[in-house]
Amino acid sequence: MGLKEHALHFFCSAVARVRPGPMMKRALVLETDGCPTLVLHGRPFELKRNLYLVGFGKAVLGMAAAAEDILGDHLIQGVISVPQGIQETLQQSGMREMLLKPGSRIQVMEGAKHNLPDRAALKAARAIWDLAKGLTAEDLLLVLISGGGSALLPAPRPPVTLEEKEAITRLLASKGASIQELNTIRKALSLLKGGGLAQAAYPAQVLGLILSDVIGDPLDIIASGPTVASSHSAQGCFQILAKYDLLSTLPESVRTVLSCSGAEHRPPKNYSHVYNTVIGSNKLALEEARQRAEDSGYLAVILSDAVFGEVSTVARLYSLLIQLVCINAVRDAGVGYLKEKVQGALSSLSAELEILGLTLTDSLRTLQETHLEKPLCLLAGGETTVQIQGNGKGGRNQELTLRVALELHRAKSTPAGSTLEKYEVVFLSGGTDGQDGPTEAAGAFCTQELVQEAKLEGLDVEGFLRNNDSYTLLTKFHRGCHLLMTGLTGTNVMDIHAVLIRAREGDMSGST
Repeated sequence: MGLKEHALHFFCSAVARVRPGPMMKRALVLETDGCPTLVLHGRPFELKRNLYLVGFGKAVLGMAAAAEDILGDHLIQGVISVPQGIQETLQQSGMREMLLKPGSRIQVMEGAKHNLPDRAALKAARAIWDLAKGLTAEDLLLVLISGGGSALLPAPRPPVTLEEKEAITRLLASKGASIQELNTIRKALSLLKGGGLAQAAYPAQVLGLILSDVIGDPLDIIASGPTVASSHSAQGCFQILAKYDLLSTLPESVRTVLSCSGAEHRPPKNYSHVYNTVIGSNKLALEEARQRAEDSGYLAVILSDAVFGEVSTVARLYSLLIQLVCINAVRDAGVGYLKEKVQGALSSLSAELEILGLTLTDSLRTLQETHLEKPLCLLAGGETTVQIQGNGKGGRNQELTLRVALELHRAKSTPAGSTLEKYEVVFLSGGTDGQDGPTEAAGAFCTQELVQEAKLEGLDVEGFLRNNDSYTLLTKFHRGCHLLMTGLTGTNVMDIHAVLIRAREGDMSGST
């Protein structure tokens, strides 16, 4: 296999590790000896034909199918809100294990086309609200939550309209707001988010099974925390809006709701009726990719599962890492000054990004000890942001990939260029949900030769990036062979980045 094929294999293995079926069956067990008992991560809950289910998110259809297989007739009723067209897509892809069986007691409602809240998602949110409000202290509510849940559970707090809430969310996203910032505003404007669903279901016992798509797995941020007491404040919301220069354009209804959000969202004194647990995360996916890489003969290192920041800055970080690996592998005392220069720039940029877990100390020690006798696989996960300046088509993974290629191209004209040429390099960035922005690609691959090869085809990478048009370039370049095409995966734990490096044939020693 080439590096590209290996990168694809590691990525697909990581995604498979966090698919809904296997995750649910590891977390949820039905014990039927004596009194029927539902065991969630070792915690027992007695069943008396009192079990209900709701869910929302990109992975929830598969999670619900697995839950119904496990629960059987103990499940009385359910409602789930899932992305528009997902049932047909999964059917066409042959992924029938993620579909509910005929006669299911779970109602499936599709909406949120292009991951944006819409009238269909609003209708689903109301159905979920109605089910939760009708429960009693004798009932048990299973809540399935995954990435995309925020868009699929829109219930604006009056007098805010769905259109006003959508406009604020879209503006924040276009200006590069983080998922944490987006969800803070969503919670403040929502009836169901920020613990609203759990409050609606009170006094029923609420069990939240969460597939995390947020850095650090914060329960109050994932899908805007519908089963978690919210701690956001009016001041915090206005600070976010001020940061992105949106205060002057706020509709009066939004300003009114945010002004009283601190009081209205004050956590109830007793939240003991709720039990939340994370059943899948980016960290689990990365561990699987690391294992597959080691099985394939690579030295594999997980850098962090919390990579975030603007794509141009993150691309620079990866470029410096790649340069440092190649410089370290050269057994020549003459590269000492260059090594110190690159390492200093890398440490400075790492400190600037403040990526959780990315101290680089242990990673750099490992990298310094290798001379690439074995190929190297660096793995990371998280979610970057893009500053939208053009009107092109793409996604954060495709743009990050092109920016890494551009950084490496520029590095080849520096003193580090002579060491880079000795090694094959492939960078992959992909969304675990199989969809990168409004495109059918999950992400993309690049090599350090991509920019030069694109130029030979009359494609200016920098020009396409200025227009945020990564997908168009990658579709044209080499007939799209650098696009990562997986189709919808039925899961979502943010993005996975992989850097694969090995010495070129004929230069296996890494020596000069």
